[in-house]
Amino acid sequence: MTGVLPSQQIADLIASGAVSADLPFVDGQIQPASLDLRLGTIAYRVRASFLAGDGRSVADRIAEFEMHRIDLSAGAVLEKGCVYVVPLMERLALPRDLQAIANAKSSTGRLDLLTRVITDGGAEFDRIAPGHDGQLYAEICPRSFSVLVRPGMRLNQIRFRRGRAVLDDAELAALQKTDTLVSGGPVTIDDGLGFSVDLRPGRGGLVGWRARPHTGVIDLDRIGHYDPAGFWDRIEGDTGVDGRGRIVLDPGAFYILVSREAVHIPPDYAAEMAPYLAMVGEFRVHYAGFFDPGFGHAAAGGHGARGVLEVRCHEAPFVLEHGQVVGRLVYERMAERPEQLYGAGIASNYQGQGLKLSKHFSS
Repeated sequence: MTGVLPSQQIADLIASGAVSADLPFVDGQIQPASLDLRLGTIAYRVRASFLAGDGRSVADRIAEFEMHRIDLSAGAVLEKGCVYVVPLMERLALPRDLQAIANAKSSTGRLDLLTRVITDGGAEFDRIAPGHDGQLYAEICPRSFSVLVRPGMRLNQIRFRRGRAVLDDAELAALQKTDTLVSGGPVTIDDGLGFSVDLRPGRGGLVGWRARPHTGVIDLDRIGHYDPAGFWDRIEGDTGVDGRGRIVLDPGAFYILVSREAVHIPPDYAAEMAPYLAMVGEFRVHYAGFFDPGFGHAAAGGHGARGVLEVRCHEAPFVLEHGQVVGRLVYERMAERPEQLYGAGIASNYQGQGLKLSKHFSS
């Protein structure tokens, strides 16, 4: 039973009390290979991001760094550029043979909403040690847009795994031959499955979006509500003298781009997007990295699905060119095939996607 726990085994964890919550779990909270985590009722504005550290509690560190606290019950705005810590509704009492890893949900990452899970005694973000028993907290830092949040909103998700079942390069190459994990570009396998950026102009010349620096608030409950023009600038590719598509990334700017390759996660596997080596350029490629079993799977309605890239440029302007390898997918076996797949009757927002903003924006 080594591997990532599927939906039915997550339900078993809840039934056994290994995962519990302040309020009953809701429909749709259990995903094919993860569990959505819900915001609690209080947000603490803190001076800086922190980790609890060995032998210390998050509550102690909040007391050390708190500036003020905010009641979320009626909804409250988390302001761009500020750091908040929110106790989550869920808590864990993990068995000794089970560890967990957290990540931002896709819609969260596409809003440049940096959010990470922290725990008592934790020395890493988004990593929960085997046997952990205690409260979970979300650190939230809106980077591009201020957001309106309420209790119960789901910004983070958590995966549970028993042991490690990551596919090595030889296993990836074999699976690529039988199941076509990526298509539409050269296959690059090196400590994971490489993917590249698509900067060929699409309809209307569009190759991506860049977050505007001064915008209004986004209410995270409003789906398909906002006009992209109020929050994003269109990015159109420059073919350059060699005819290749390219853009120049500005330091500190946030972009939504798309992979050149179509991505496929077969039902017996899960994947995680890992940032590429820092030496390839001054940028970071992902904020929300989980790919569920069934993403891009033809039988689940996902044929041709691309990976959306959440890109932030760092210290220097950087020329990004069409076909440049910018990240890699790490595949891992499921402990068991999920009873539900991504996109197969569970109202998944991004199955079959191309270049796509978060679900909060109109098409």
